[in-house]
Amino acid sequence: MKIAVINKGKIVVKETPDIELNGREGAVVRVLGCGLCGSDIVKFVHKISKDGTVLGHEIVAEIVEINSKTNFKAGDEIITSHHIPCGECVYCKNGNVSMCEHFKATNIVPGGFSEYVYLSEEHLKNVAHIKPENLTDIEASFYEPLGCCVRAIKRANLRGNSTALVIGLGTIGIMMAQALKAFGMDVMGCDLIPDRVNRLRDLGIAAFNVKEMDPNFKADGVFMTSGADKAINTALKYVRNGGKILVFSSTPNNWGYANNEIYYRELTVLGSYSPAPVDLQDSLNLLRSHQVKVDGLSTVYALEDIQKAFDDTMNNRIMKAYIKIKE
Repeated sequence: MKIAVINKGKIVVKETPDIELNGREGAVVRVLGCGLCGSDIVKFVHKISKDGTVLGHEIVAEIVEINSKTNFKAGDEIITSHHIPCGECVYCKNGNVSMCEHFKATNIVPGGFSEYVYLSEEHLKNVAHIKPENLTDIEASFYEPLGCCVRAIKRANLRGNSTALVIGLGTIGIMMAQALKAFGMDVMGCDLIPDRVNRLRDLGIAAFNVKEMDPNFKADGVFMTSGADKAINTALKYVRNGGKILVFSSTPNNWGYANNEIYYRELTVLGSYSPAPVDLQDSLNLLRSHQVKVDGLSTVYALEDIQKAFDDTMNNRIMKAYIKIKE
């Protein structure tokens, strides 16, 4: 089978033996396609993942071999996430599922940018679902990243009808704004790129160029989906006293939020990383009901062109890449 691996600063496609169950519980799935996540870019650029690593986790797949106590069967088209919390540790019991050691240790094998993937029984029981018939493969691939947005909104714990500002209107920002609206918030988004501002407006949500925002505007909650260092100052400028800033991105210089701003203004600054199974279920419902629309956000690349997909994403030529594995 073909896999795409990190090799000396590049993503290269190579052949490797097919995956087989060999008596294990779980399933072997044929990957139909896989979204390119921002975390894949970070792992590649900053050399967090070693040579030989197969990145990718936002998969849509078809079961080809299965040995499971679940109701899934060969031929089912499914979506799945890659990590599963234990539900028993101090992190899980306190709502910090993505800090769970079991969560971090579990993954799909070898990774989503592969023709075939092994899913454990635990994956099938907790984070896998039948792909809804009313979603395309590309739309369904947003199941996991939208789940991340859902968890962020829950962690922010804003009251209904609160004013929410999303800073940064990439694919995550576009989804975050729509999900906030679905959760009953009064939402506005901002970005420096006109096309992204217009995309959100086309979805019926107020959006502005950062430079054109009302300086007197204040939000109950600010959702930081921008990876720019300067966006931190934007967040502090537009959050109301006593408000919340939800950090949903890393920044190049790893700057922090000013201590005295947090202290004197009684701000809450919190982070959110990955979703729990319940957040993924909510994500699926939002996609299936089209309360969150993702059509047109992705650009499709063949597996053989995956390096170009990485390059185009890193150079902001596209919103998001989807690697089509099966023709």
